Amino acid sequence: MTNAKWRKSTRSGSNGGSCVEVADNLPGVVLVRDTKDRDGGTLQFAPRDWMGFVNLAKQIGPVA
Repeated sequence: MTNAKWRKSTRSGSNGGSCVEVADNLPGVVLVRDTKDRDGGTLQFAPRDWMGFVNLAKQIGPVA
């Protein structure tokens, strides 16, 4: 996982509160972590499952 290239989610808040980082440059895995707690753990998804989540989130839209 040392080669992971992290980027902040485009949907993360600008106030520094709700920030998620995604690394999708590794073969066969997408990593997700909390920007505020980078050492607190990482979620791992198969690329197909991650795309399913992203597509569903786009359909649902922002949650108040």
